[in-house]
Amino acid sequence: MNPWQASDCESPSGKGLEPLLNEHDVARITRMSVAAVRRWRLLNCGPPYLKLGCSVRYDPRAVRDWLASRPAGGERNQKGCQ
Repeated sequence: MNPWQASDCESPSGKGLEPLLNEHDVARITRMSVAAVRRWRLLNCGPPYLKLGCSVRYDPRAVRDWLASRPAGGERNQKGCQ
């Protein structure tokens, strides 16, 4: 019997976990460069991220929420964030 059953990764909604995104995925979604995503992380002004060993991953829901929270229009950015 496999100790890692598919049901172990199921969310309360029963749809399973969404795959995590890497910095290249976030760059593609935001149409920004990977360097910009790394700069956001360095300046602590981008979407929340997870460190898994030496890998950086992003929860798609957190990226969606972060994008929705970004100012729109003529507001000036803080701390050099784009």
